[in-house]
Amino acid sequence: MASGDVRRSSRPVLKRAKTEVLWAHKVAETDRLMKDRERASNWKRWGPYLSERQWSTVREDYSSDGSCWEYFPHDHARLRAYRWGEDGLLGISDRQCRLCFSVALWNGQDPILKERLFGLTGSQGNHGEDVKECYYYLDSTPTHSYMKALYKYPLSHYPYSLLEHENRRRTVLEPEFELIDAGAFENGRYCDVFATYAKQSPNDIMLKITVANRGADPARVHLLPTLWYRNTWIWGCKHEGCTVKPKIKAVSDQEVVCTHETLDKFNFYACPGPDGTTAPLLFTENETNSKQLFGVDQYTPYTKDAFHRFVINGEKDAVNPKRRGTKVSPLYILNLKPHEEQSVYMRLVAESELGVAESAAMTADEIENIIQAREKEADEFYDAVLPKEFNPDQRLVTRQAYAGLLWSKQFYHYVVEDWLEGDPDQPKPAPSRSQGRNHDWRHLFNRDIVSMPDKWEYPWYACWDLAFHMVPFARIDPEFAKDQLLMFLREWYMHPNGQIPAYEFAFGDVNPPVHAWACWRVYKMTNVRGKRDQAFLARTFQKLILNFNWWVNRKDPNGKNIFAGGFLGLDNIGLFDRSKPLPAGYDLEQADGTAWMAFFCVTMLDIALELALEDPVYEDMASKFFEHFVSIVDAMNTMADGYGLWNEEDGFYYDHLQEPSGRHVPIKIRSMVGLIPLYACLVLEDKKLQKLEGFKKRLQWFLKYKKDLAKHITRGAMEGEDFFHLLAIPTEGQLRKVLDYLLDENEFLSPYGIRSVSRIHKDSPFSLSCYVAGSEDQKVVYTPGESNTYLFGGNSNWRGPVWLCVNYLLIESLERYHYFYGDKMKVECPKGSGKMMNLREVGLDISERLGNIFLADATGRRPCHGDEPLYRDDPHWKDLVLFYEYFHGDTGLGCGASHQTGWTALAARCLEKAVKKE
Repeated sequence: MASGDVRRSSRPVLKRAKTEVLWAHKVAETDRLMKDRERASNWKRWGPYLSERQWSTVREDYSSDGSCWEYFPHDHARLRAYRWGEDGLLGISDRQCRLCFSVALWNGQDPILKERLFGLTGSQGNHGEDVKECYYYLDSTPTHSYMKALYKYPLSHYPYSLLEHENRRRTVLEPEFELIDAGAFENGRYCDVFATYAKQSPNDIMLKITVANRGADPARVHLLPTLWYRNTWIWGCKHEGCTVKPKIKAVSDQEVVCTHETLDKFNFYACPGPDGTTAPLLFTENETNSKQLFGVDQYTPYTKDAFHRFVINGEKDAVNPKRRGTKVSPLYILNLKPHEEQSVYMRLVAESELGVAESAAMTADEIENIIQAREKEADEFYDAVLPKEFNPDQRLVTRQAYAGLLWSKQFYHYVVEDWLEGDPDQPKPAPSRSQGRNHDWRHLFNRDIVSMPDKWEYPWYACWDLAFHMVPFARIDPEFAKDQLLMFLREWYMHPNGQIPAYEFAFGDVNPPVHAWACWRVYKMTNVRGKRDQAFLARTFQKLILNFNWWVNRKDPNGKNIFAGGFLGLDNIGLFDRSKPLPAGYDLEQADGTAWMAFFCVTMLDIALELALEDPVYEDMASKFFEHFVSIVDAMNTMADGYGLWNEEDGFYYDHLQEPSGRHVPIKIRSMVGLIPLYACLVLEDKKLQKLEGFKKRLQWFLKYKKDLAKHITRGAMEGEDFFHLLAIPTEGQLRKVLDYLLDENEFLSPYGIRSVSRIHKDSPFSLSCYVAGSEDQKVVYTPGESNTYLFGGNSNWRGPVWLCVNYLLIESLERYHYFYGDKMKVECPKGSGKMMNLREVGLDISERLGNIFLADATGRRPCHGDEPLYRDDPHWKDLVLFYEYFHGDTGLGCGASHQTGWTALAARCLEKAVKKE
């Protein structure tokens, strides 16, 4: 390991509980995971860490008004060096994104090289920002010892202008205009471009690019597999990661040597092309073309866009004839017959791992043999992970879900203080930045591999998304899951006041407090009882207390245990933009904000009780969270002054609008806001409490002397007279009433899960003017697909679609209720069907509905792809699955971000639950 290549981890090297019991048996990949965990081998040093969109991000925005989309548009991306990261097409990098590799293409028609994914900005799209490409994550192991992805490259002129014009023309009431709609793939006039990576050892990577002509006509494709250094030298910066200029230099017609002050010396070798000829090596610098962009001379004529100018414009002097620089690519020209595919092979290897060899040279057959061996080992790993009960289609969907989750890792670099002040060798930012976006997060220093929601549409972390990501991650890479959760609690992420950063557009925004739940779930999932990682749990608990206190101090300003919180991740679910203040004198008392805090509280209680089994010091904290939870439940249901957020007449939980007069108006929208109170439930078993003498005494005192609050605790008996207590927001009667709505197909129950807003509001919209005289006529109408409002930009919709994240929490809560009530509580599911189910069976039914979004029916149709015939009938499309951000509440069609294999990777867990009947 070179000096400076310290693996920044959220945890020091400690003796930790082993996790290999998760897998049915040891295989090569589990051995690599253990060696990486023990830091014996750095198997995760290289991975899919390139962003898919660095342009138009907040961290690249140095404008005076925070207009990131306009400041650094797609047209600048080929010309302008990035400050905080890199992007590419199906690419990889080392964990600090110093040395990067990705694919560039030219079809002989387009005005620019295809070096990165194209999409529309927030103002161009009729539903906000949206990638306009077809690409798919096909496979990856957790250590990225084997990876494969696919990009579908049109051979005709890419319709950049048509996509922008047509989407600008369309209104928010119309569907998005996509690349398929533009006819880009008609008659098979495209190529499938596969990028495959396999590691022979941690720093010895085999690279294979396959281009397959899917049409009936010959095709000519220029292929430029590009290797370059991220620009860390031009800015004059002094923080960690700033370096002197590295260099890439040819040592033969097929091989270069790459030298960097904090990274090992690497050799890159390009095999001859499919026709046996050597591909010429092109060299340039990863430097801004300031002459073209700004009319200012640069110190070098060799700039970032040199390959574009060389290939498309024929500018032979655009590349460096001395064959050196910071960016290099062999130029392969592939002449493909109809339906033919051709592959090119390369190798990237650290000089230290070459052994006695003086060159990185390998034959294509030797590289192919290593790739096939790693692919076989990937199959063995997933054979050990996936349920044996899966059919082939369930295996395909789940494996692509995990592939997307793993490919969505990204190097995320953002030092807020330096970003606010600007770099010494660059123009000084406008003074307004000092009080602008994220100015109160100057402590934040991000320079890590982070799990992203979607590396194009959301190429920045979102704290509540990441919490959900870690649940499926725990099945395949438990150490990564634990490290990610701890990282967001470390002092260079968490604000000194205890807030966890939300996302780069506004780190101070408020997301639902699900981090504690994720820590608890990952703790339980990553080993069997008695062998779990208590050190991990204790470390998270200490920091989560700070976050809990931040919530109590900031979001319960009146001290009534009724919480606000803002939009809380549910974007447009309510009447108002909940991230903005209401008019003077008005307050919004949020059923979901309060329920989220109850959920946070009861999860902290569960964690404290677990830790108290080993250390009685935690019993006091358990008592604190127990009593706080009961107080929140009391506020939700009754309140001392006579009202609660429970509406007895309707049998549902609603937000309340408090008017200046003091009157409380229930906002009677039947939505996910009123279902979230079901999440907060916990079963306390007497046999466990017997081991916790201090907590047991406090509980008994509370039950005896706080009878007004103790009424919210239900006591029952299991078989064998083992007594236990249920802590929950709804009583049994309230739970049954909410479930009556939940399981009604005319309300929440969709063929594909639970809708975010009841279907009843399709014909009966909620209007505030009916309740508040003189108010603006604001309405909430059931909208099952894309948003029909520009609230929160219009690229997200919580007024009807199915969201896997909140569905998953609902499934888990039903399992907990079943643990308490057992078969004593059965409900009709669906309502009116005559079929009675216990609550565990209801949860399995919802899991199955969610899984069906992605599974092919007898005709080959997958609901997530709608009625698109390519996905149903074409052999080159029918096995490809996209994991969208959310799904149409009636049809299951995918909506929003198309590669949100962050929380939508929960589909894997739903399929596993459904097939194993967990």
